[in-house]
Amino acid sequence: MSPLSSSPAAHTADLVVFGGTGDLSMRKLLPALYHSDRDGRLSPETRIIALSRGGLTDADFRGKVDSQVRAQVPVDDPALWQRFLGRLHHLTIDVTGEDPTGWDALRSMLAADRDRVFYLASPPGTFGPFCRQAERQGLVTPRSRVVLEKPLGHDLPSAQRINDEVGAIFDERQIFRIDHYLGKETVQNLLVLRFANAFLEPIWNSLWIDHVQITAAETVGTPGRRGYYDHAGALRDMVQNHLLQLLTLTAMEPPARHDREAIRDEKVKVLQALRPIAGGEVDRFTVRGQYTAAGDMVGYLDEPASTPPTEESKRVETFTAIRAEIRNWRWAGVPFYLRTGKRLPNRRSEIVVQFKDVPHSIFPGGSPNRLVLRLQPEEGIELHIMAKEPGAGEVSLKPVPLSLNFGKTFPARVPDAYERLLSDVLAGNPTLFMRRDEVEAAWRWIDPILEAWRSSPDLPEPYPAGTTGPAGAHELLARSGRAWHEEES
Repeated sequence: MSPLSSSPAAHTADLVVFGGTGDLSMRKLLPALYHSDRDGRLSPETRIIALSRGGLTDADFRGKVDSQVRAQVPVDDPALWQRFLGRLHHLTIDVTGEDPTGWDALRSMLAADRDRVFYLASPPGTFGPFCRQAERQGLVTPRSRVVLEKPLGHDLPSAQRINDEVGAIFDERQIFRIDHYLGKETVQNLLVLRFANAFLEPIWNSLWIDHVQITAAETVGTPGRRGYYDHAGALRDMVQNHLLQLLTLTAMEPPARHDREAIRDEKVKVLQALRPIAGGEVDRFTVRGQYTAAGDMVGYLDEPASTPPTEESKRVETFTAIRAEIRNWRWAGVPFYLRTGKRLPNRRSEIVVQFKDVPHSIFPGGSPNRLVLRLQPEEGIELHIMAKEPGAGEVSLKPVPLSLNFGKTFPARVPDAYERLLSDVLAGNPTLFMRRDEVEAAWRWIDPILEAWRSSPDLPEPYPAGTTGPAGAHELLARSGRAWHEEES
């Protein structure tokens, strides 16, 4: 079985979700688990136990799920939906342990002869306390696993502290640090495209590739989330995890062995090979922006929030673009452009591999080839090649795409990223999860950029909501005669 694949039938498990009544659970985890149940990927005895401070009974929680989750998922078989609701339980937990009632109830509920998965859908400050209480209450067994949601800290020291706290209770093999981007079909197809097709590998290097663009663009702003975003910003929220994960999979060497750790080994090597950006180089190789009001869209500082904006709010980046370089033989001299932002004109996540032009063209016009991997909104792969436009007379070239749209090519429903990752957790497959050294290597590269921004008197460059970002992001590529993908289309 490929290390990228989940087991066809997961072990029977008790899945314990701390923060089980929260937004992540209701929008992502429970819909994904329902689809897994409907598709036969949950064993009949697997139970889902939600933990919160809500004081709900099982019936209360099932009613909440029936009203909130059912509206998000197609329920074409009422019996299957009732079976799923029957898996659900709720316990009220005090994570400090001062009130042991909930912990006693959880201990008595968990079966000794099955796997235990603790999914921490809660702020990172609760990861250590929850794990310590789970151990004190005798809940951690050799068959236990723990899933950590992002953000894993806000810098390297805080990430190390969380890793130390959780690692004191769970072995590294038991810790699953989740990044839902790694569960997307296109991300996994990137590895298949590279390592299962002989025609690409000979040209996947600096001899043939001019540059790589990785974009995660959002049309939404931060209504109701400015309090979180004031302490996060685009660099922490998107680049440190999602975009660097995509970069590692694009740039990694072919694994030497066909096992679960080999892929993660190669990803870490890429992060360790990233050229540091620090001090005066930060202004040259990075851009940060903040959206302002435009039309009927408010600016970041005017977004609805529980507290008014502060001086620190003015320094928060809602957009960032970075020119990164990888110092190894394969990628020497090839820039990787990373870009993410809110209130942009289109929602999309994509990887664009721009190939160099042919050494000597005998035809007029034309443009270099590119490979586009789209993660959202529609997952797919496009290879742009040059073709002759039909007609008599002078030869005229036009770039045309060879397109693979997953939705059209594979009519069966494509599992959501969380479905795939939850199946891998239940099967004990860590391939698509981040290892400790991987997380910390990413923070080592990010921290000097954060520090330079923090010490700079300059504020983020403003850009009107609904536009493609600040002018500096376009200048970042224009200095070397390049442009962002949509500008060339």
